[in-house]
Amino acid sequence: MPAPRKYPDELRERAVREVRATGRPIAHVAKDLGIHKEALRGWVRQAEADHGERDDRLTTAERDELKQLRKENAELKRANEILKAASVFFAQEIDRPRTRPSR
Repeated sequence: MPAPRKYPDELRERAVREVRATGRPIAHVAKDLGIHKEALRGWVRQAEADHGERDDRLTTAERDELKQLRKENAELKRANEILKAASVFFAQEIDRPRTRPSR
C-alpha cells in the first residue's frame, strides 16, 4: 500500500494551475499556499511533461504503464522460478530407479 499523500490532489492542481497561469515564481506560489517549493517544482514539471512541453520526463500515463509492466514482469519471474523448481523436482522423480514392491 502506498504512503498517503501529504498534499491533496485539489491543492496540487490549484498550485500548478496558478504557476502556469500567472507566471509567478514557483517559490512565491509555494510560500503563499504553504507548500514546499521543491514539491511544487516537481508537480509543475510533471504537468509540463503531461502536456507535451517536456521531453526529459515520462508522462503520468507512461509512468503508470511502466509501473504496471514492472509489476507484471516481477510476477512472471516468480512464476518462472516456480516452474523451474517444479521441472527439477519432476525430473528427479523420473530419473529415480524403480524398485518392485516386496511381497
